[in-house]
Amino acid sequence: MTVWDDLVGQEKVSAQLGAAARDADALVTAVAADTPRPEASRMTHAWLFTGPPGSGRSTAARAFAAALQCVSPDRALGGVPGCGFCDGCHTSLIGTHADVQIIRTDLLSIGVKETRDLVRRAQLSPAVGRWQVIVLEDADRLTEGAGNVLLKAVEEPAPRTVWLLCAPSLEDVLPTIRSRCRHLTLRTPPVAAVADVLVRRDGIEPDVAAVVARVTQGHIGRARRLATDERARARRAAVLKLPMRVGDVGACLKAAQELIDAASEDAKQMSEVSDVKETDDMKAALGASQGGRMPRGTAGVMKELEDRQKRRKTRTQRDSLDLALIDLTAFYRDVLALQFGTDLALANTDMQDTLDRLASGSTPEATLRRIEAIAACREALDRNVAPLLAVEAMTMALRAG
Repeated sequence: MTVWDDLVGQEKVSAQLGAAARDADALVTAVAADTPRPEASRMTHAWLFTGPPGSGRSTAARAFAAALQCVSPDRALGGVPGCGFCDGCHTSLIGTHADVQIIRTDLLSIGVKETRDLVRRAQLSPAVGRWQVIVLEDADRLTEGAGNVLLKAVEEPAPRTVWLLCAPSLEDVLPTIRSRCRHLTLRTPPVAAVADVLVRRDGIEPDVAAVVARVTQGHIGRARRLATDERARARRAAVLKLPMRVGDVGACLKAAQELIDAASEDAKQMSEVSDVKETDDMKAALGASQGGRMPRGTAGVMKELEDRQKRRKTRTQRDSLDLALIDLTAFYRDVLALQFGTDLALANTDMQDTLDRLASGSTPEATLRRIEAIAACREALDRNVAPLLAVEAMTMALRAG
């Protein structure tokens, strides 16, 4: 099993990264042997992985990081980097390699302070591996100031440092940064390929894997969660009842409030355990007494932790709400497909009766306006509009058609 096996439906990207990893290996080998470096190389110091949610951007970046650190003994016999079983590959993939730094955020943004820490690390030589690799999974969440700090490091990298940035699209990254990166675009994986990896890697029943792969339209992470989490399936079922509940103004407002409450509860459940553990660990590190009394001068540190936990909870709530809106978009897409009489495969075949009823009771123009209303709601949430106001406006628009 090579490091590229988890890149579902990305054969072209896997081939490009594999070729770059071989050239990177040749560069390191030439330096170690004090021989001339290869003149032509497909390796570069900065990469930008873009693609829709669920396409596997971070998976591709991790696989490439593992291939760069590969120390397989088979290479002496002509093997290629990225074997998947050597110590370099294994520790890179699970996130414990000393020279592979994986940065992801559960907050709304990545600030200047965190970015400066990354830049300082990028100046170090590899400790045990062949390259110093920094994987920034949420490059789209860099603030403008953080992006400017990162730019200098990407412009003038250390000789053995590689930056791997991930973002949904090129427009989500500062033009000055993306112009200095090699760009790789990942596509949405085919539904059949997602179902296959769920069966092969996660042991999910083939029938269940096929259903969740179809309803998530090839989003690997969401498909896995739907297959294994009863709460996620219940949330989706509740969201897809919303189109039939917006019959009057009162129902619209009630549905909006319930959608917000569900996202808040989801965020609360996901953050409770981690918040308690973080708080206890911080208190222990600061030397809290037996009765819980904190040492003098530590109130600011605890306040900073509380603020960070609050920002993380806000992002989790927005992410949960965004997933609900994606499910709604897929629902109305199915309605539109039925209205046009296309042979496009439906995502929500488990709700065929409801889809037929809405398709026959409205027009394609009304369905398109509803899809646009959902998109406008997502955009409003992205601009920090109050969630309840944005969702109420959406439900009213769904009613109006």
